[in-house]
Amino acid sequence: MYGPIAETIRTQRLVLEPPAPHHADEMAPVLDDRRLHRYIGGEPPTRDELRDRYARLAAGPAPFHQEYWLYWIVRRVRDGRAVGYVQATVRPAPGRYTVAPSASGSTVTPAPPATVASVAWVIGMPYQGFGFATEAARALLGWLRDRGVDEVVALIHPANRPSAAVAARLGLHPTAETADDETVWRLPADGAAGTDTPG
Repeated sequence: MYGPIAETIRTQRLVLEPPAPHHADEMAPVLDDRRLHRYIGGEPPTRDELRDRYARLAAGPAPFHQEYWLYWIVRRVRDGRAVGYVQATVRPAPGRYTVAPSASGSTVTPAPPATVASVAWVIGMPYQGFGFATEAARALLGWLRDRGVDEVVALIHPANRPSAAVAARLGLHPTAETADDETVWRLPADGAAGTDTPG
């Protein structure tokens, strides 16, 4: 579906790199801040937990698996320092149908298969406020669209204003839908990731 499950993505200031188990040593300190979990829950992962997670991600999905977990470590170009991560869970979209008018017999026709990606971004506390989340997530959205993903959504806690600001800069819009007390933000089907300046 995607050739490599994930591949390196480059932007002006960042490199998005697929994870490997050894990345746990540098990522554990980046993610070791309870403030990062204020809206997403859980606890900061240990090095061993990250190592196990990265090993599973690097192995890719089982054959014929219909859901893909894509993950990139976000790294600054100027010094190679890891500053956070972006991720996308890609799966088949729910079935859709078109219905012909009753004058034509009300024929129900399945729509072509589609895919939906649920995206997220996490930038370590010392690196927030420099536009890294927006720049990395915009690159991720472009990569997904180039590979035929039809829909992009993000689940954002209503009180998480910084993440909502990133989503808005990317061109996503909040909807009336919710999932686990989070608001579903959606990129318009004909939209592209926003192209305003990083923020």
